[in-house]
Amino acid sequence: MSDYSKILPIEYPPIKSAGLYYFDTPSGLRYEVRFGRRQDNILHASIVFGVVNDEFEGEEYVTTNRGEVFQVMNTISEIIKDFINQHPKVCIYEFNAVGREGENETKASNGRMILYKRYLPRIYDKTWQFKIDGNYALVTKKEN
Repeated sequence: MSDYSKILPIEYPPIKSAGLYYFDTPSGLRYEVRFGRRQDNILHASIVFGVVNDEFEGEEYVTTNRGEVFQVMNTISEIIKDFINQHPKVCIYEFNAVGREGENETKASNGRMILYKRYLPRIYDKTWQFKIDGNYALVTKKEN
């Protein structure tokens, strides 16, 4: 299997209602994928993910470039699909592509959002719609 389609082994939450997944890359990075629910709407989930290794001194959701971006994004995509299957009533997902150090914050979208735009159609089928505003993406279930 090529690195472009590989999905890494996933640590699923022991309780299906929990929204916390982990996986490790071949280079030894440990990723966390977390689904947070909005207090005002439990059917609205925010998705955050990133490296949680101690070597990054508590810098939450840091990302690195160790040549594993496709494996990482494929694995995150698989995790999101699992969460969608486990929580079929959730109808809104949001992503915030936090810029890397040195990126222009006034730019329409950063490198991470460009990557997310590439993967959103692979995760969500045609029953979902995307609204992207700069570095923020909102994915909503289409009305029947």
